[in-house]
Amino acid sequence: MAANPSPRIAIYPGTFDPITNGHTDLVLRAAPLFERIVVGVAESSGKNPGFSLQERIELARLALDGIPNVEVCGFDTLLADFVRKVGAGVLLRGLRAVSDFEYEFQLASMNRHLIPNVETLFLTPAEQYSFISSSLVREIARLGGDVSGFVHPAVQQALRRKWSGGSDRPSREGNPS
Repeated sequence: MAANPSPRIAIYPGTFDPITNGHTDLVLRAAPLFERIVVGVAESSGKNPGFSLQERIELARLALDGIPNVEVCGFDTLLADFVRKVGAGVLLRGLRAVSDFEYEFQLASMNRHLIPNVETLFLTPAEQYSFISSSLVREIARLGGDVSGFVHPAVQQALRRKWSGGSDRPSREGNPS
């Protein structure tokens, strides 16, 4: 485990069920600030995710493909332990609205107790992504709506397969980079 976290390594943790254009926007804007960003896809079995951990990792990799200093890893441990393992000095968190702040502030405070030498950095999404959430995207897709403006084409394809029972694998087409 890394004893001295690097302020040039950031972890962006989340369930990413699924990864949205808002998540991708945040990573794209944070990438120039760090040597390395690890998108940490949490198992989060308590949240009962719609996609398996492996599916969420694969979809995140497809959506973020082409950003050279970004890697995607899954984890099923306490976030503080994952942060120590990676050697990150910064946790990236997104704030879409004021309503997110109280919960995120609570998380940041708890993380400060668990990993006091790691800072939390809050970023807001571009305005056109501020209303997008994974749960809304899943619900729209489940009801047969068009989610193409909210997610990478591979994610759209996976959502369509999930709700229609198809079996083809995600493609790399439509990569944002």
